[in-house]
Amino acid sequence: MDQKKIGALIAEARRKAGYTQQQLAERLSVTAQAVSKWERGCGCPDLPLAGEVSRLLGLRLEDLLSGELPKNQQDGGNMKRSRFYVCPDCGNILASSGPAAISCCGKTLEALTPAEAEGEHLPSVEYMDGGLYVHMEHPMEKEHFISFIAYVTGGSLFLQRMYPEQGIDLRFPRNGHGWFYIYCNQHGLFRLRY
Repeated sequence: MDQKKIGALIAEARRKAGYTQQQLAERLSVTAQAVSKWERGCGCPDLPLAGEVSRLLGLRLEDLLSGELPKNQQDGGNMKRSRFYVCPDCGNILASSGPAAISCCGKTLEALTPAEAEGEHLPSVEYMDGGLYVHMEHPMEKEHFISFIAYVTGGSLFLQRMYPEQGIDLRFPRNGHGWFYIYCNQHGLFRLRY
């Protein structure tokens, strides 16, 4: 095992997944120093932990242990690497399947960094009638509302735009495992693995 290659892959996948070292460490119940050590190539997660690292970062365990992605996984076309952008002027919602230079209303937009969904930003998701039913108890007022909810899997992105005074009861087609992204106009982007 090449610890340097494994560390570089962990660092790249962690950034693409939107985790800080601290956030990944908390999800794995290890210290941020352990994650830093792996990313610097000074050690590797033990085998049981490597399985959890690969699951959280959307990698196959064999790819993590080799420190390399197969050629067809290296492009930005995997929808699980989606990034979201919201124009502060007009409210346009834009998405890309990887790194991109996005602009709107004459301004370059930065990709939103998601936080883990919790509290009022944590949706209730149920599998029902072959699809996913999403419900949220969140204010939907003109000053504070959920602007969009997106469901992203490896090959698809479903996005539902939301408006003030609208209830949050949505259905998405179930299309494998992926992430829900929830954008609150006051608190930013949140995500939930499902």
